[in-house]
Amino acid sequence: MTKWVYAFGAGAAEGGAAMKELLGGKGANLAEMSALGLPVPPGFTLTTEVCNAYTADRKTYPPGLAEQVAPALTRVEELVGMRFGDATNPLLVSVRSGARASMPGMMDTVLNLGLNDETVAGLARHSGDERFAYDSYRRFIQMFGDVVLGVEHHHFEEILELHKEDRGVVLDTDLDAGEWRKVIGEYQDKIVEITGVPFPQAPEDQLWAAIGAVFESWMNQRARTYRRLHDIPADWGTAVNVQAMVFGNMGADCATGVAFTRNPSTGENAFYGEYLVNAQGEDVVAGIRTPQHLTVKGKQDNHAELPAMEEIMPEVFGQLMEVRERLERHYRDMQDIEFTVQRGTLYMLQTRGGKRTAGAAIRIAVEMVAEGLISKEEAVARIEPGSLDQLLHPTLDPNAERQVVARGLPASPGAASGRIAFSADEAETRSTTGEAVILCRVETSPEDIHGMHAARGILTTRGGMTSHAAVVARGMGRPCVSGAGELRIDYRSGVMRVRGHELKAGDTITIDGGTGEVMLGQVPTVQPELSGDFVTLMGWADAFRTMGVRANAETPLDAETARGFGAEGIGLCRTEHMFFEAGRIVAVREMILADNGEERRKALEKILPMQRQDFVELFKIMKGLPVTIRLLDPPLNEFLPHGEAELAQVAEAMGVPLELLRARKLKLDETNPMLGHRGCRLGITYPEIYEMQARAIFQAAAQVFKASGETVEPEIMIPLVALRKEFEILKELVDEAARTVEEIEGVKLKYLVGTMIELPRACLRAGDIAESAEFFSFGTNDLTQTTYGLSRDDAASFIGVYEQRGIIAQDPFISLDVEGVGELVRIGVERGRATRPGLKLGICGEHGGDPASIRFCQEVGLDYVSCSPYRVPIARLAAAQAALAAKG
Repeated sequence: MTKWVYAFGAGAAEGGAAMKELLGGKGANLAEMSALGLPVPPGFTLTTEVCNAYTADRKTYPPGLAEQVAPALTRVEELVGMRFGDATNPLLVSVRSGARASMPGMMDTVLNLGLNDETVAGLARHSGDERFAYDSYRRFIQMFGDVVLGVEHHHFEEILELHKEDRGVVLDTDLDAGEWRKVIGEYQDKIVEITGVPFPQAPEDQLWAAIGAVFESWMNQRARTYRRLHDIPADWGTAVNVQAMVFGNMGADCATGVAFTRNPSTGENAFYGEYLVNAQGEDVVAGIRTPQHLTVKGKQDNHAELPAMEEIMPEVFGQLMEVRERLERHYRDMQDIEFTVQRGTLYMLQTRGGKRTAGAAIRIAVEMVAEGLISKEEAVARIEPGSLDQLLHPTLDPNAERQVVARGLPASPGAASGRIAFSADEAETRSTTGEAVILCRVETSPEDIHGMHAARGILTTRGGMTSHAAVVARGMGRPCVSGAGELRIDYRSGVMRVRGHELKAGDTITIDGGTGEVMLGQVPTVQPELSGDFVTLMGWADAFRTMGVRANAETPLDAETARGFGAEGIGLCRTEHMFFEAGRIVAVREMILADNGEERRKALEKILPMQRQDFVELFKIMKGLPVTIRLLDPPLNEFLPHGEAELAQVAEAMGVPLELLRARKLKLDETNPMLGHRGCRLGITYPEIYEMQARAIFQAAAQVFKASGETVEPEIMIPLVALRKEFEILKELVDEAARTVEEIEGVKLKYLVGTMIELPRACLRAGDIAESAEFFSFGTNDLTQTTYGLSRDDAASFIGVYEQRGIIAQDPFISLDVEGVGELVRIGVERGRATRPGLKLGICGEHGGDPASIRFCQEVGLDYVSCSPYRVPIARLAAAQAALAAKG
């Protein structure tokens, strides 16, 4: 028979901390604290399996559950000396959720359950405090009414506020027992008015209804959203904990509080928390009364006037300090604890690993290593790699006021304020005068690159987390909010409309790329500061990892940023981004308009010295580290203007007829350019383009070698190869360019020629391609597109529905689809290395900065991952964790 119920309390427990999957975090830790002998009110846990059975069976409890709950409840009665439903000495219980992953505030709780019109009188007599008893009853009606019966909270608050106004008081504690009786009567009337049925009086009915409501809260909207944001599977379910109530609202010798064993904001080894005298737990977080600090130091640091617990309850505070020490030593981590003091006796209601900022997490981990609590390996393993984003980008001042007018996708972390610019040219022009600019577009294209670079942040109304705007912004370290669908941008009138606001070019807005929020006006930001603890932890991570970490970079700023964050080379330099710069776009367009190879070469000769200088700067910054340069990839029409007015402007600037430009653009237009004339296909049909790029690379390598004596080993990557013959034709072109430069410059060049594996056919024929290719870099952005037959820029409109309906666990453009795309990568690795055992293998798609994808890269044996500069520390940490996990 399935065991559905696990008891805890009185120094014993049927479960323990290792049973989080079954008992949830709260239940497992209540059991663990009970077994440790800490003062935990007795109770029992209904497992996560009950939740899943209840949900799957249309809100029906599994057979045998009631038969297990009954003896568990009897045990609680015996331990506390009270009877559930007894009119003279009633046992009251709390009913709380508890998933295996902490989801604070996302699910529901019911306190003081077991009270009714009879038992409240028994509680008053037994406690000797009538006011306390009726206060507890009104709290129960309010919570049960909201959570179980669906009577919204504000109905009860209105009744309560009117009573306080009538009495001329501000605090709930100023109402006496008589007033609470009146409030209770009106609460019950309101429930009848809204639901049509009276408030339930049978404690057993209350209990089962509350248990069901808490299970159902696992599927409420806020819980679903939280799970989606934190990648928590829906099938985990939540446990429910039924526990004897202890009361912090019985008088001046009672209190309730929340504490962290260390400061969750800074990581300082100092007891941190708040409490309230004569209150219940929800009062601390509800903000109805001002909480007081636990310690004198906390009181002084915050210039508070109310007394600290250390001052007015020194004995209980001392006990709490002992519990703090025991829990930290036992769990070997900072704990978030909840407690109640009932008539001078301390009770522990919860402990869990405390939520903390990234900076605090690092400090705590490093200091716990120094204290001998954990090993360096554990310190590295317990930091969430993605949390490092908090440390690497400016963030909004948490104390600043903000007026949020729209929300989009948090596409690139960091925060920025600036004046609105609706075009890339406008952004660039404004920035040259020193203005901070936010580039606001319906969507961005590669032609906007100069404006994106000039802007402090980027805001789009369309596109997903892997749209052009998102990918480029992350690479540049620019904050970006994409897909903010509430916004309406009218380029013609130069207005952006949202929620009744009309924002014009030059108006100031603030965006938060970490939350997706768009705000009016300027909100102050806080610049990141990397601590010595960060350097220490990353040093340990580097010692443990076996994969290299490179960066995707094509500008000196990108490259310097990447090196500053510890990149070990450039894994992807996208040369097309260099073509959009103001000094060379005209020559690029001349090349595109040319009718033959000779004219194209003339135009390309103008670009060559600029490309060469680009590579010289990158090679100098990288100081001998590998630099992987992808030859031109996008279709040529991306370099031509799109609108009629822009076409006319470019035609005039180039001195060519508008008709010629329009005809050439029409000829280059494709139905599906992503699968069209791009990548190596351009190199085959227009070999002079790749020839120029190869010469620029080798000339730059020779120039840097002659100037510094430092060997430069470029890795030249040919994109979108599907056929071995494509690669061999272009490799010969590159080799010929190298021979020419060697002869002219009198140097011997070291270089590799490889390919970007981004098509399913290339994975399947990797053994064949590896006969000629000296390295592979898996371009998982396009490999995902071509495997799924899905455009990443268009997928945002429906991919969320797929996630919500459980069709996919996660957007495959954010985290690698291991089963499908991953299988192709695995085949490519195995077949490539079977042909060429020393084949260098890497990944350079957006997945190179995703911790889950990095784990897969470790499993299949890649040599390195490459990601945007600002994700390099994240990748370093994730690679270390993957290596440690592989060791077991």
